[in-house]
Amino acid sequence: MSAFRKAGPVRILHCHSTFSAGGKERRAVTLMNAFGPSVEHTIVSGMPDQMDAKALIDRRVRVIFPDDFPSLSGSPTPGRLVTIARALEGYDLILSYNWGAMDVVMAHTMFAQPFGLAPLIHHEDGFNEDEADQLKASRNWYRRAALWRTERLVVPSATLEAIALTKWKQPHGRIARIANGIDTAAFAKRPQPAGLRAVKRDGERWVGTLAGLRPVKQLPRLVEAFKDLPENWHLVIVGEGPEMSAIREAATRFEVDHRVHLPGAVADPASVIGLFDIFALASRSEQFPLSVVEAMAAGLPIAAPKVGDIARIVAPENADHITPAGDVAALAGALEELADDDEGRAQIGTANQARARERYDVATMIDRYRTLYAGVLGCEF
Repeated sequence: MSAFRKAGPVRILHCHSTFSAGGKERRAVTLMNAFGPSVEHTIVSGMPDQMDAKALIDRRVRVIFPDDFPSLSGSPTPGRLVTIARALEGYDLILSYNWGAMDVVMAHTMFAQPFGLAPLIHHEDGFNEDEADQLKASRNWYRRAALWRTERLVVPSATLEAIALTKWKQPHGRIARIANGIDTAAFAKRPQPAGLRAVKRDGERWVGTLAGLRPVKQLPRLVEAFKDLPENWHLVIVGEGPEMSAIREAATRFEVDHRVHLPGAVADPASVIGLFDIFALASRSEQFPLSVVEAMAAGLPIAAPKVGDIARIVAPENADHITPAGDVAALAGALEELADDDEGRAQIGTANQARARERYDVATMIDRYRTLYAGVLGCEF
């Protein structure tokens, strides 16, 4: 048993860059719900106003949202890092997520030994707009230094694993690559139209996406790629975020505003994703997007740029519709080919569904994370 472990429930501190209902947050909540009441979770967000994933936590889960935790943003001065390190005391395991929590990692590296802090596992899931095209050298150096005492570094994709090895100089033994998983059976069920603030009329076909409406997702470009599809095709963008007005402006500019719908976020993506006929992304940066796996499990073909591990995730039958990154014309071509081929969409969707069930089911992911966390803790939970 770990020297840090005390009697009572396992106490895990989660330091998130944001706790919006994005992919990494939904994965974290899935794990929390699976671990059940034997674990007490404390959740901190680097953006305190972005806490949408809170609504997804099962009521049986013990969870605390402190309002006095030090800010995760600011200059990494020694005094500030000491303050953060003091806030890390009293936990059995510390989990940090993405660049927005890297000062927590640095504070832990500097003061874990003198303060007797619990082990820390860091998770990297991808990059925001400021590193979508090229990683910043200053951040690479900071990550190398901060991750020096980290127990493990968890990444979901082969692309991120390569970055961790080459750019951040992490040893192989520190890196754990765990593919994101979903409840594939839930996404294979018939959709529930009442869960979406949009109505699919007879004869309509939908290109759909699930995304945080952020610049890195390049959703106005998805509107552009969609614009020449036949009149019975509509674009449904499910999510919330600061890019909503930019998306609406693009729809107006391309004269498809009557065929572009933004119904907002949904609490249960599995209830609506099956309404789509094609799932599409236009992102500048992704690593292992859960939304792609969810769409695959729902039996959909995917049209998306070749970023992160998307080309590795989809079935081979879907490969021709994963297009060069940043090429709107190529993405438009992929959408047009899929829209024109009902039989092809069905065949690709069937292949994607089988691949999702085989490789990306949530039970496998939960088991791997439970084994990792328990091994670092030195106790089962």
